[in-house]
Amino acid sequence: MFPTIIGTVVIAGIVGYLCERTGFTHNGVLQSIVICVGGAFVFYFITLMFGIGFRSPGMNAIAASIGALIIVPFHWRK
Repeated sequence: MFPTIIGTVVIAGIVGYLCERTGFTHNGVLQSIVICVGGAFVFYFITLMFGIGFRSPGMNAIAASIGALIIVPFHWRK
């Protein structure tokens, strides 16, 4: 369980960094990484509690990170 959560954080950080550097988002590097890690944590714990998600923890981290990057900035924008 511990290596899985560490891997989730690392993958989420990489996805946040890459999304910011490729121009997918315009939040700032640190903000994108924080959003991705937060989304990956939430999805990781939902997967633990309810068993919802993909079979691969890496795919869960990637999907949760991209989903959080899409949902969070648009939710707070006016």
